[in-house]
Amino acid sequence: MNNPMTTARVAVIIPCYNEEVAIAQTVKDFRAAMPTADIYVYDNNSRDATIARAKEAGAIVRSEPRQGKGNVVRRMFADVEADVYVMVDGDDTYDASVLPDFVGKLIDEGYDIVSGRRIATAKDAYRAGHVLGNTLLTGLTALMFNVKLLDMLSGYRIMSRRFVKSFPLIASGFGIETELTVHAVRLLMPMIEIDTKYKERPAGSVSKLSTYSDGFKILLTIFSLVREERPMIFFGAISALLTVVALAIGIPVIYEFSQTGYVTRQPSAILAAALMILAFLSLASGFILDTVTRGRWEMKRMGYLAIPGPQGLKKP
Repeated sequence: MNNPMTTARVAVIIPCYNEEVAIAQTVKDFRAAMPTADIYVYDNNSRDATIARAKEAGAIVRSEPRQGKGNVVRRMFADVEADVYVMVDGDDTYDASVLPDFVGKLIDEGYDIVSGRRIATAKDAYRAGHVLGNTLLTGLTALMFNVKLLDMLSGYRIMSRRFVKSFPLIASGFGIETELTVHAVRLLMPMIEIDTKYKERPAGSVSKLSTYSDGFKILLTIFSLVREERPMIFFGAISALLTVVALAIGIPVIYEFSQTGYVTRQPSAILAAALMILAFLSLASGFILDTVTRGRWEMKRMGYLAIPGPQGLKKP
């Protein structure tokens, strides 16, 4: 049996791309909030002075050549060893002063994720398009996976070691936040969302999130996760759609046959029969894949439980 740690090792991990204006202040703020934490900045092919500014601020700087936030997070989770992980964007928009409270909450109450729900402190801090997109995508994910979060796309999360080391990352871009949330929900991990201040980017800093392009990619990530994690719903919906179309095409053919004894619409009859066969195949696929998914879920759950939880650690 592992002995309780005398001091929790906290790592602040910051994915970064072209944040020379904001990264130094981000590092300084989190260093001031938790002096004992190791602060890592993972640069993702920045074309400005992000790396230099991060080093000057005292961060441990590493690089990930594969473009996309998901690729950076995958690398950070694999490389960094800690008991508690604090993932935050490097744009100087999140409140570092609440970090000790968030870490204490995770350790004292045994959560695997403490997620910061963004509360804008200025009109322009949280663009209307981003707010609407976040609300719609969070609502869709809540419907599909029974997620109890109001800000699924928050970039400020405190995570336990067993969450980070059991996370099978697939997404390469901004869909990573969706994956993080769904992974926690599917493995029944204890998680909580706490309000935190969200301020404007500093002058000269530009958001890398495209409202429409990245929103569409996140939507595709959600559908991909539904297919993989809830195959009965995914293939059941396809089966239902095919059944409705088959009936719409086939009922007139059946009615004609009942009245005349003849089938004059042979192409329609063949198409309706083919669609109905596909509907049954889709439904059967859903049943089979649902059984497979449950087996995968049990294996991931066992792997997650094999790693010690946050309780028993002492706050730094």
